[in-house]
Amino acid sequence: MRVLITGGSGFVGQRLCERLVAEGHEPQVVSRSPKQARRHLPQECDVRESAQAFVDSPPEALVNLAGESIAAKRWNEAQKKELVESRLKVTQQLVTLCERLKENGQPLPKAMVSASAMGYYGDQGDKKVTEETPPNDEFVHRLCAQWEAAAKEVEEYGVRLAIVRIGLVLDAGGGTLQKMLPPFKLGLGGRFGDGTQFMPWIHRDDLVEAILFLLKDDSLSGPFNASAPNPVTNAEFAQTLAKTLHRPAIFPAPAFVLKIALGEMARLLLTGADMRPKRLEEAGFTFQYPTLDKALDAILR
Repeated sequence: MRVLITGGSGFVGQRLCERLVAEGHEPQVVSRSPKQARRHLPQECDVRESAQAFVDSPPEALVNLAGESIAAKRWNEAQKKELVESRLKVTQQLVTLCERLKENGQPLPKAMVSASAMGYYGDQGDKKVTEETPPNDEFVHRLCAQWEAAAKEVEEYGVRLAIVRIGLVLDAGGGTLQKMLPPFKLGLGGRFGDGTQFMPWIHRDDLVEAILFLLKDDSLSGPFNASAPNPVTNAEFAQTLAKTLHRPAIFPAPAFVLKIALGEMARLLLTGADMRPKRLEEAGFTFQYPTLDKALDAILR
């Protein structure tokens, strides 16, 4: 089938395109820089500048992964506005594509998998978090809630919608580990603050398989926690990463230092949620990397 992907040239999108091609599907990728994106994607990918550019080749499914990196810059009001608007703008493009296809009498996509994030729940302390857990109202929750609400508009066109609330994505060459590995390899790593905050995580390959799983099963809709079934605290993450690298983890980053350096954005490092993939597991999805040590072993060794 033809699968249109926003954010298809990103860390997760690239792997998703590779898997789609391997299964005989046709990835259609939206990129602001098509020429540059083609360098990182399989040659079978059809790359265009906007979702509307695919109106002559209607996609049978949509995957919405695009959005400004939440940790790319220190948060101020302008940056927070950009974080929200970058997600809403791309999501609205997909809704508009569905609207145009309907107006033209063309076939509409059957399903859309749209990204959200673990930030939807806000700070949850140490209680177990499932898709039914009420969120803590803070900026990252409001960002994710608006993102999810924008995606729900495709349901008006009969498109089945599954939302993936994604944990920290782990793999070589990008994601969470890209910034964490250098100090840990030098033996300079450690916990953030007191280290008791939870870090829901997922191996990139498991995330891609979860997206494919949700695309293919017509019975699945609504929110799904896309994180491994065994989340860990920040201190446990630091110790496991250091152990895998055969390095110590004895240099904690004090909370007050992170708050001075990062301002409000320090909450990304100092708070978390013990997020569990309840609905994915109930639907029969199996994680290839259910534990952190197994995931890091595969990535680093």
